[in-house]
Amino acid sequence: MKLDSAPLTPLGVTQTMSQSALQESTQSHLSTVIIEPVEESPKKQESVLAIFVTTFVTIFCAEIGDKTQLSTLLMSAESHSPWIVFLGSGAALITTSLLGVLLGSWISKRLSPKTLDKSTGFLLLFISLTLFWDVFHG
Repeated sequence: MKLDSAPLTPLGVTQTMSQSALQESTQSHLSTVIIEPVEESPKKQESVLAIFVTTFVTIFCAEIGDKTQLSTLLMSAESHSPWIVFLGSGAALITTSLLGVLLGSWISKRLSPKTLDKSTGFLLLFISLTLFWDVFHG
């Protein structure tokens, strides 16, 4: 480990201590001071990975066994060209995902997160009620 790669701070010493208090504390507890490197914010990398994994798992679970997957299965069985069906369905899913991301980005610039959360909740509630209505009265 290179010592100049990251700033070092003594464990348990706050930045608000005065220089003389820091020297006093360091001299009186010199044998017990543990120096740890202060890492440079890996938060951005973790958040990118967390966003990717969360998105992947959510979409993967939502798509398993849905009508799109069943349609793709039937098309593959009928056409006897599974790789062409895979490329076509993959391109369609990528395109619909791109539209969702672009629309979401556009909406997020115009609405507050609180308004967006409430709107999404009401929209999902409306869709759920409509589906229940179709099941019981259709």
